[in-house]
Amino acid sequence: MCRSIKTLREPFVDDVTADDVRAAALQYVRKISGFRTPAPHNAAALDAAVAAVATATADLLDRIEVRGPRST
Repeated sequence: MCRSIKTLREPFVDDVTADDVRAAALQYVRKISGFRTPAPHNAAALDAAVAAVATATADLLDRIEVRGPRST
């Protein structure tokens, strides 16, 4: 769906920053809303959605258990 969103879990990425998570959340919200830059009356809703998706993404990445040997 969002080809510009990169995989953020191990073993694909060793170190994921909050900026990485927020960028992925922003791309996702832009894609599903259809807005690259929302009108002022929609900005708060999109900002809240980005924050919620970023929080859910960080929680998911914290909970994922990667098993097996790491790829090099």
